[in-house]
Amino acid sequence: MMLLMILVILLPVFLLQKYQKKRSPAKESSHGVSHQVKHQVFLSFRGEDTRLNFTSHLLKALKDTGINVFFDEETLERGKQLSQALSRAIAASNISINILSLDYASSKSCLAELSDIMDYKRTQGHTVLPIFYHVDPSHVRNLGGSFKTSFDDHESKRLRQVQRWKAAFVEVGKLKGRHIEGGKFDRPETEYIKDIIEYVIKMLMSSKSRHVYEELVGIGYQKDAISRLIEQKGSRVIGLWGMGGIGKTTLADAVYKEMSPKFESCWFLQNVSEKIKKQGKESLRNDLLSKLLNEKDIRIDTPLIGYPYQGRLNNKKVLLVLDDVSHQDQITIMGVRHFGDGSKIIVTSRDRKVLENGEADQIYEVKNLNEFDSLQLFSTCAFKQSTPDAAFRDLSIKFVEYTQYNPLALKVLGSQLYKRSREYWKSEMDKLKEYGQPEISNILKRSFDELDEQEKNIFLDIAIFFQGEPEENVEKILSSCYNGAKSSIRNLIDKCLLDITPLPISLRDMLEIRSKFHKRKEEEIASSPYRGALDDRRSSFLDEIPNCISMHDMFELMGKDIVRQESRVPGMRSRLWNPNEVKQVLRYNKEKIEFYSTYLSH
Repeated sequence: MMLLMILVILLPVFLLQKYQKKRSPAKESSHGVSHQVKHQVFLSFRGEDTRLNFTSHLLKALKDTGINVFFDEETLERGKQLSQALSRAIAASNISINILSLDYASSKSCLAELSDIMDYKRTQGHTVLPIFYHVDPSHVRNLGGSFKTSFDDHESKRLRQVQRWKAAFVEVGKLKGRHIEGGKFDRPETEYIKDIIEYVIKMLMSSKSRHVYEELVGIGYQKDAISRLIEQKGSRVIGLWGMGGIGKTTLADAVYKEMSPKFESCWFLQNVSEKIKKQGKESLRNDLLSKLLNEKDIRIDTPLIGYPYQGRLNNKKVLLVLDDVSHQDQITIMGVRHFGDGSKIIVTSRDRKVLENGEADQIYEVKNLNEFDSLQLFSTCAFKQSTPDAAFRDLSIKFVEYTQYNPLALKVLGSQLYKRSREYWKSEMDKLKEYGQPEISNILKRSFDELDEQEKNIFLDIAIFFQGEPEENVEKILSSCYNGAKSSIRNLIDKCLLDITPLPISLRDMLEIRSKFHKRKEEEIASSPYRGALDDRRSSFLDEIPNCISMHDMFELMGKDIVRQESRVPGMRSRLWNPNEVKQVLRYNKEKIEFYSTYLSH
């Protein structure tokens, strides 16, 4: 009998627990324990105090800046207990702004919300910015003035949460915030709002998320160098110059994000050349002006910007990035000359001449990563960690060397090799030596497509026949084939398709050059009456080493691939470099083949 009674008592308990377990997954999924960041700012305020003035102006300024704000006026006004939805919204925000006004502490919902915010600050490092609006900060941290009356009223109702509210109120009162006193001797509220916006942007920028780690490897010193150029008084237009994939856009973006809080209007206009091809220069310029002047559908159909927009731009301190510009007109049509004092324009281009003709005050040549940073960037893509796996370290170094430390190539190849076997890595390396990587080649080919016909031909000639040959010899041979070959070579250098570097020579040749140099210098000193002046000359035997014409290995492979795609039949191609194909064509084809006999063996 006793056993039966125990079963009768325990059965409902067992059924209830089983029912709750069935419901618990849905409950966990709806509320969750981990929160993803969905809002940049959570705005907490007492509606009766500031809804129609400061809060509405701050809210508009935040939204106009493009900041995502959680704003739940209706929930706060009802004065009900803090809902779970609000608690999740606080946890899913980067920053909380608390507008502490005269009657803030009289609202139970505001105090519950503030307590939740301060809990997240203590446990999760949540950023909190208090705004002491027409109240004394000392009254907040000491529970004085009107706040004492509010808390006395809550205690008289014997509310059990009062001690928690008090602790949160005292804690927020000790934080550094913004004190808006009001009155005729205080600053205008618009200036305070501007300061708050700058602070919010700065805090958002400083909280770097993990996914940007990959793109920022090894660029810190270059970012700092560009920032110093921008801060120079005479620098208005700053050009970033470099070959495709070297990281111009990434650098411009990093600088833009760091410096944007200092400017009234900011815009990052990406892929300028491509967008102009699609929609036209005037249309893109009108879109830009609409953003900068915060006016919808600006329409100017002429190349020049006239009244009233010219005057409005003069009053704006603008930070503008024009990314991937291919002609100087793409800079001037954007109206940058009309921007106000202190404005800065960052222009990225593969062509140095475009930046020079676009009146860039400073031109910064973007450099490749060093060996260590290149390996780190490659590893973040290939292994999702900062160093390569031990079993792949030798192959990783080979791939890094193949890219010649180009960031784009490092990321593309690293991502392609992720979770692949060692055999796949070896096979891919063998293929790259002959054909290159299609995604990388397609990006680099944009620079080739923008060349004129003669520049294309000279580029292909150098890629196939003259890579690493002495500059003087190459210019002499190509000048016999093309009129104005030297100027075309110069243009290819400006477009980052060619480079002039010292000719690699052996130690024996270097010693011979050094010996001849010193012998000639001794003869000059002995025969000159101005012996002392000659002795002081700062010349070096290194100046005697001849230069050679070189290009990135990926450009060389791209050039060969362009010729290879002319025809599947070697005899129908414009250039031949494979000895076996040359022999085959000469033996079986009767077509006239033009080639450089001096370099046939190559």
